[in-house]
Amino acid sequence: MNNLTFGRFTPFNTVVHRLDPRNKIFLVILLMVSIFLKVDVWSTTLIMSAFLLFILIIFMLLARVSFISLFKSLKTMWMLLIFLFIIYIFIPNATYNPEHIAFYIGTYGINYDAFFQVGYIFIRIVMMLMITMILTSTTSPMNLTYGLEWYMSPLKLVKFPAHIVAMTLSIALRFIPTLLDETDRIIKAQSSRGVDFQRGGFIKRFGAIISLIIPLFVSAINRSEELSNAMEARGYDPYAKRSRYRILKFHWKDLFALILVLAIFGGVLTLVIYDKNVAQVDFIFWIFGAKPLF
Repeated sequence: MNNLTFGRFTPFNTVVHRLDPRNKIFLVILLMVSIFLKVDVWSTTLIMSAFLLFILIIFMLLARVSFISLFKSLKTMWMLLIFLFIIYIFIPNATYNPEHIAFYIGTYGINYDAFFQVGYIFIRIVMMLMITMILTSTTSPMNLTYGLEWYMSPLKLVKFPAHIVAMTLSIALRFIPTLLDETDRIIKAQSSRGVDFQRGGFIKRFGAIISLIIPLFVSAINRSEELSNAMEARGYDPYAKRSRYRILKFHWKDLFALILVLAIFGGVLTLVIYDKNVAQVDFIFWIFGAKPLF
C-alpha cells in the first residue's frame, strides 16, 4: 500500500513545488485535455502521445517524483489491460479491417488495431497517473484548498459554500495516504494473527477481506471524529471571514510554465484540427506490410 503515492505531498524545494497552486490546477486541466484529444491517423497519434509522455517525464524529473512509485502503481493495471484486449478482440470497432490481420487463433483473425487501441488507452492512463502524481506530490493540501477555493469564488455570488467544498476535497485527498498506511498496518496485524490474504478459496478470501474492511471503517470514522474535534477546539468556523498567513502570488516562473503548457496544448490542438487535411502514411502498418488504416 505504501507504493501508491496519490495524495502524498513530498516537501521538496523544486521549481514545480514553488508554482502557484492556482496555476498548477489550470495547467493540469490543460494537460489532461491534451491527453484525451485524439487524431484519426495512427502515426500522428503515436507521435503526439510520445511527445506528451516525454514532456511529463521532464516534469516528473523537475518535481522529483519517484518513477519507482509510478511503476509500482502500474502493477495493478495488468488485469485491466487484459480485459481491454479481450474486448477489442471480440468486439472490433469501426476501424476494423480484415486486411490488417496480425495472426490467427484457429480461424479467428486478431487485428493490429486491437493492439494499438489497448496500447493507446494504457499510455493515456499512465500519463493521467503521472499528472496526478505531479500535482499531489508538489502541492500541499492547504495550498490545494486555496487554489480550488479561488476557482470556486465566483460561485459565492449564488451562496455556494466554496470554502467548505474546497476544504472537504482537500481533507479527502489528505486522507488517502493516511488510509493506505492504515490499511497496510491492519493487513500486517491480521496476517500476524493467521489471516491469509493471498491463498484460499472464495469464502476464505471474502472472510479475510471482511476482517480488513471492518477495522478500516472503524479507524476511518475514529480519525474523522478526532479531526472534527481538533478543528472545533481550534475555533474553526467555515462561515466566518478568514485571513491567511500565506498570500498566493503569480510570479514570472508561473507565467513561463503557463506559456509552455499553452504552447503544448496549442500544438496538440493544431494537430487535431488539421490532421485530416494533411496526407500522411501510417508507418506503423507500413512496417508490418499492411495497408494504412486511413
